[in-house]
Amino acid sequence: MLLCHCLNKNRSFIRAWPEHQLTDQQAAEFHDLIAQRQQGLPVAYLTGEREFWSRSFKVNPDVLIPRPDSELLIELSLDLLPANQSNKIIDLGTGSGILAITLAAERRTSQVIACDLSPAALRTAQANAQQLQIDNVNFLTSNWFSAITDHDFDLVISNPPYIDQHDPHLQQGDVRFEPDSALISPENGLQDIRLLTDQARQHLKIGGYLLIEHGYDQQTAVQALFKRFNYQQITTHPDYAGNPRVTSGQWSPA
Repeated sequence: MLLCHCLNKNRSFIRAWPEHQLTDQQAAEFHDLIAQRQQGLPVAYLTGEREFWSRSFKVNPDVLIPRPDSELLIELSLDLLPANQSNKIIDLGTGSGILAITLAAERRTSQVIACDLSPAALRTAQANAQQLQIDNVNFLTSNWFSAITDHDFDLVISNPPYIDQHDPHLQQGDVRFEPDSALISPENGLQDIRLLTDQARQHLKIGGYLLIEHGYDQQTAVQALFKRFNYQQITTHPDYAGNPRVTSGQWSPA
């Protein structure tokens, strides 16, 4: 992948032209990237991009690296959003914008708001929307719902921080290089999920849905929060590895 990046070619080129000689500049760049990778730096940060839902998104250390598990949020959302009508969607903690931009691309008549507390993350998301020519997303700096005044969303979606600060996984793999603010949450990883489930009901229309990605071991706790705040049709959906990954609920107050 790093060699393809240096050559600006795909893998088939490398197989078809094994005798191809790199320029001195390409060779130097390749060896520099290899050295950084040996230190553990994620490939996505080295190449500056990662695929999500068959689209290439710009990524950098200001945002999380898109993961296939998060595509479950898109699948579930598209099942809930009729393609023939305009829906109102908000993505909280948008990061690189993968959720908001993908939903906006798949539901072109919908209005999408993408929020993040990090101005750097929002700049990355805006660059992705521009690169992918998606114009039905509005970007807004907001600490969850703090800057949101609308109260009629059809869908609230989020992949919030949900890892406990003492979780050993934080010292392993790519997460060592990703922003802590997008990973770690107090209260055993549940504080931000609790805030979202509480605040979202003030901004959903009756019959609207809340979808939240969470840790593989948080199903019971997250469902309890949804029940505490009176959501209906509460369901936890497994990811592609069979782990409980997304909990959904419909806002229908008693």
